[in-house]
This record gives sequence, C-alpha cells and structure tokens, in this order.
Amino acid sequence: MSARKITVVGAGNVGATAAQRIAEKELAREVVMIDIAEGIPQGKGLDQWESAPIEGFDSRVIGANDYDAAAGSDIFVVTAGIARKPGMSRDDLLKTNAGIVKSVSEEIARVAPDSIVIMVSNPLDVMAWQAMQSTGFPRERVIGMAGVLDTARYRSFIAMELDVSVEDIQALVLGGHGDTMVPLLSYTTISGIPLTQLCSQERIDAMIERTRKGGAEIVGYLKTGSAYYAPSAGAVQMVEAIVKDKRRILPCAAYLTGEYGQDGIFLGVPCKIGEGGLKEIIEVELNESERAALQSSADAVRSTIAALG
Repeated sequence: MSARKITVVGAGNVGATAAQRIAEKELAREVVMIDIAEGIPQGKGLDQWESAPIEGFDSRVIGANDYDAAAGSDIFVVTAGIARKPGMSRDDLLKTNAGIVKSVSEEIARVAPDSIVIMVSNPLDVMAWQAMQSTGFPRERVIGMAGVLDTARYRSFIAMELDVSVEDIQALVLGGHGDTMVPLLSYTTISGIPLTQLCSQERIDAMIERTRKGGAEIVGYLKTGSAYYAPSAGAVQMVEAIVKDKRRILPCAAYLTGEYGQDGIFLGVPCKIGEGGLKEIIEVELNESERAALQSSADAVRSTIAALG
C-alpha cells in the first residue's frame, strides 16, 4: 500500500532525511519537498531521485518552492522553522516558528483540504495547536511527532545501559515535548520484564533525565544544528502507520478533549494511528506521580500557548 502523494515541508536536515526515508520505503508514488530557499528542494530532490536506481525505489522525489506542487497530497510532514542552537530552549523558537507554521498551514488547507498533517516543528505541542487553528482540520488529521522520538531515545539509552536489543524494549513517554516529558516507568519492560527488576532506581533516574535532555545533548555536540536522523525516523514511522493502516499504538501529540483530564491542548498520549490519521486516544492508568507529572507537563504547554498570545 502507498499514498498517491506525500509532501514534506522544509528541505533542511529533518525534512530532507524524512523525504528520503519515505521514498526508500515507497510510501507514496510521489514525494514532494517544499522549501522557500530557491534551488535547495529541487537540488536535494533530484539527488534523492538519482539514488533510486541504487536503492531500488520508484517513488519519484521532486522539489518545489510553491505549494501548487503539493496539491492533492494525502499527508504533509511539516518540519519548517528555525532549528535550535546551543543555549536555546524549544520555547525560544516560539514566535518565529508559530508565524511560519501559520502560513504553511493556510497553504496546506488551500491545496489539500482533505490531507493529514504530521507536525515536527518545535515547540512541538504548540505548533500542532497552531496548525489545527490555521487549517481548521479536525483533530484526527493533525498529529504531532514527539512521543515516538522521546520514546526511541529512552529505549536506546535503556539498551545501552542493559546491553540488550532495542527491539525487546517496550516503553511509553507521554506529555509535552521538552523538559517536562513523562517517561512512564510503570509501562517500561524488556521482553515483558519490568525495568525495575533489571536496573537500580539511580540508573533509571539517570536514563530518564538523559531522555528529557536528549535533544539538547545532540545540539551541544553539533553546535550549529539539531537532531535529524531520529526525528525524521519518528515522523516516517507515523506516515507508514497511516499509509498502511497499521493501527499502531504510538505516543503522539494529540488534541485532547477531556482525555487524561485535559482539554483544548495538544499533549503526548498513546494514540492508535492508521488510515485517516488518529483513530483513537488510549487512556492508560497512571500512578499518582505520573499523573502529577503529566499535569505539570500540560500546564507548561498551556503557558507556552498563552505566551503566543
């Protein structure tokens, strides 16, 4: 199964890597990369298409500077915006990226009113909220990619700590994408064995803290940019779940209307993802400390939306 057309907005590191992954997995017949920079999406798109005979995919990749090329797209992966630099929080990006996401969302609604939007731009939960406001799309068709990435980081650190396969680690990271994210220790297992049986609380706390600061750690190394291999992989996992109607249970930023006691904000929660986008929000039982952490995460998202004015 594949879509007719998938568009990636933003031809920077995250966008270009996402476009390449979508093409290599043949998730769409046509992959469009849009960027305001003249020549950049065209050049990267041509370069990617020229890799097709070697990698063995027939998804045609094209680059463009205007949205008419994206008309009728099934899915948009939005990565547009400025990236974090050392010392910047995700929220420092707020006003600049909100303006960019607003104009991008209006264009998406114009050229593909039935499409699904996967938001990747930071600060993620607020940018997803902005996209929903600006497109007027229902919540099923605007989803944020954050929990997949945060959970992948958490799982990768556990794998390093225990020297086991990442494939055997099941975990969930909920809440806002940032320092208030909530790794659920009560749902973290290795082939069904609770993490608490295999690791000391001190080491677990260290892994949780490293997960929260996972993006900043990479920014610190790169100095002139932010992570893109794992974020693009997270977005494409969501794209694949939608295109193939996999009904995967993935932690995604979804618009809540009472779930988990929250209303009117995007927050990372377990979501069933398949054809049409968000099929269901799954409410899991949380212990008292997890509930409190999720509430403070929701409060942080609300205050960021308020700062947007």
